[in-house]
Amino acid sequence: MAAKNYYDTLGISRTATDDEIKKAYRKLAKKYHPDSNKGEKSSETKFKEVQEAYDVLSDAEKRSQYDTYGRVGGPQPTTAPGGGYSYSSSGPGVEFDFADLSDIFEGAGNHRRGRGGGSIFDQIFERAGRRGQRVEEEEATGSLDIEQEVSLTFEQAIRGVSLELRIGDGPAAGQVVTVKIPPGVDDGQRIRVRGKGGQGRRGQTPGDLYIRCRVQPHAYYRRVGADIYLEVPITVAEATLGAKLDIPTISGPTTVKLPAGTPSGTKLRLTGRGVENPKTHEHGDQYAVIKIVPPRKLTDKQAKLMQEFADSAADDPRNGLWVL
Repeated sequence: MAAKNYYDTLGISRTATDDEIKKAYRKLAKKYHPDSNKGEKSSETKFKEVQEAYDVLSDAEKRSQYDTYGRVGGPQPTTAPGGGYSYSSSGPGVEFDFADLSDIFEGAGNHRRGRGGGSIFDQIFERAGRRGQRVEEEEATGSLDIEQEVSLTFEQAIRGVSLELRIGDGPAAGQVVTVKIPPGVDDGQRIRVRGKGGQGRRGQTPGDLYIRCRVQPHAYYRRVGADIYLEVPITVAEATLGAKLDIPTISGPTTVKLPAGTPSGTKLRLTGRGVENPKTHEHGDQYAVIKIVPPRKLTDKQAKLMQEFADSAADDPRNGLWVL
């Protein structure tokens, strides 16, 4: 399978800045959002690809791995400490890990020089035996916990969702479990499902399944803890004269009074309109971040009126700016 080119997916260059990545993502997310393309499977698929690309390229660590290896997770085989490569081969209760063999050959050289240490093969199988003993001891202690990652949309994380999840790794691979994601989970948060992990030896109680949530970013909303931030564009006239604004929130639309003379960057607080805390069930707040958007094109009459206003304005917003 060919490696995914996340830069092509977002239509940007490999040297794109964080702002360029975010701008490209917002444009494409708006274009392919399922709410704007109901019933179109191709748009839904494209939307998921755009979300996946942004998830990787907007994260500095993931982007670095992707740029270096062409995927997130690093290369195979892995470079071992001190040089060489590390390969794993496992059998019943024994796992061999052949890394850089210089230390083994050095031990053999010491043996030839009368320092002891045994032959090369004695040392290899002695190490394998010790590791196999550790594996058996770990398994014999009882239950095995399993961790699995699940991708959630912004809405699913906010409102909660029940998922049919197929375990993809470990002793319980292939098992299908129903997992209830509570409202308000955040990116990276783990959810514990008791008794759905692997089972150790000697009939011990099954371990637990840990679900690590990965929340996809939203095209408009931004979450910080339990608070939600939404950039709200307004006109110059609304900022100057004041207005009533209809603001969308995660719990439905609401109307906010904008005071006259509101500058760009002002944050209007909507108490209790944020995310529910899954432990306390209290809600955070939503903040409407005001962004003044000037008109791109004016008629001759509008331009004349604006010039008359500018000529009559008494305030200089840059007054004292150059004083040191």
